[in-house]
Amino acid sequence: MLKKIIFFNLIFSTFITQISISAESGGMPQLNPEFWISQIFWLIISFGILFIVLSKFILPKIRNNIEFRKSEILDNIETAEKQKTEAENTLKNYDELIRKSKNEAKNYFNDARKKIIEDIEKKKQALDKEINIEISKAEAEVAELVNKAPEKIQKIAIETSSDLIRQLIGEEVNNSSISAIVDDLYKKNKGKYYGN
Repeated sequence: MLKKIIFFNLIFSTFITQISISAESGGMPQLNPEFWISQIFWLIISFGILFIVLSKFILPKIRNNIEFRKSEILDNIETAEKQKTEAENTLKNYDELIRKSKNEAKNYFNDARKKIIEDIEKKKQALDKEINIEISKAEAEVAELVNKAPEKIQKIAIETSSDLIRQLIGEEVNNSSISAIVDDLYKKNKGKYYGN
């Protein structure tokens, strides 16, 4: 690179020499051939120093800065891709968790519904059983009343007849006679009142 700079400086100085020969009459000191060697010397020194400063101090810092930025950008891209992958995995896990939660809630609801239906059915069966027992008791009581009714009716009829006769005649009547008459009437009218 230094050789190229020196080569270009020589070409440039040659060009300047050509211009200076034509411009000597103008009195420009830069174009006076006496000072050209010193000017070329200082030009080479100054450009050499500039080249050394650029190549040893400034360009390595710029190169290092560019490499650092490049590595930092690559790291950021890698981190972003990792975060994107993690976000996608998290979203998949979240969707899976929601799906499982919905299924579990559905199962809990179905189980609770089945349990409630079973409890209602058990209570209904128990209530039906109690109602049947109560109906059986009531039927038994009614049957007992129907069976005992003729006796009670006979007893009431005997007592009532005895009281009526006593009030009509004014004397006590034998209850066995009245009982025989009531039994006879009962036997005659039994089919009429009780369907026998």
